[in-house]
Amino acid sequence: MDSAGNLYGTTAGGGANYGGTVFKISAAGTETVLYSFGATSTDGQNPIAGLIMDSAGNLYGTTWSGGAHFDGTVFKISATGTETVLHSFAGGATDGRLSEGGLIMDSAGDLYGTTLQGGANSVGTVFKISAAGTETVLYSFGATSTDGEYPAAGLIMDSAGNLYGTTKNGGAYGGAGTVFKISASGTETVLYSFGATSTDGTYPAAGLIMDSTGNLYGTTQQIGASSSGTVFKISTAGTETLLYSFGATSTDGAFPQAGLILDSAGDLYGTTSEGGANGGFGTVFKIN
Repeated sequence: MDSAGNLYGTTAGGGANYGGTVFKISAAGTETVLYSFGATSTDGQNPIAGLIMDSAGNLYGTTWSGGAHFDGTVFKISATGTETVLHSFAGGATDGRLSEGGLIMDSAGDLYGTTLQGGANSVGTVFKISAAGTETVLYSFGATSTDGEYPAAGLIMDSAGNLYGTTKNGGAYGGAGTVFKISASGTETVLYSFGATSTDGTYPAAGLIMDSTGNLYGTTQQIGASSSGTVFKISTAGTETLLYSFGATSTDGAFPQAGLILDSAGDLYGTTSEGGANGGFGTVFKIN
């Protein structure tokens, strides 16, 4: 949202070239398609994640496919709707491919994100794109037998420049996923491997949020006490607390796929893709 209350987002399909769009919705509810992907043979297509905005009103995001190598892109769209492809992913051993997550930006204007596949071990990367458009692969997942694999969500950054995120697979317990930390210099630490117990969460698809003391919070799509997913907390030392297991009642939510938000009282809010009182179409929940 900008200072005038306008909302911005992406669609994975549709638009003038059927490759997805970036749109703007005014505070009054009027939509403007700012950009239609697939405008050229090397343009990105099919953006899945949301957008971020800089102080000048430029929008930044990723596309799942398209680009010079058909492996997705990082793009910039000006306030007037002009697109610049900042990077076309190339896949292979030296670059990531297929980005599902959004971006974050540091104070220098550098962008950070993840790719689901590609990299030295073909199971995903964390990348940095400088303000000048130069990409650096900070980390390639799958470096060890217990490392995370296939990061689907974006990242968060602490005040020291450390990056945090989740991988859907990999880890120490049968590939049930991880929470990881990557230092500013690109050193990875697996903070937690899911599936440590029979009631632990597994397969986190969404990203993380952090509270003022450095604790991390997120969701897993599966397992938990009722086999319907969980909400978890991970301390700065990597200790997990299972805050909630979905499916506790016949009308409870189940299988959360998105992340959480946190209010000033420390309450968490999110959504589930299934469950609820009206035929299993999902819920909005609060966890105190």
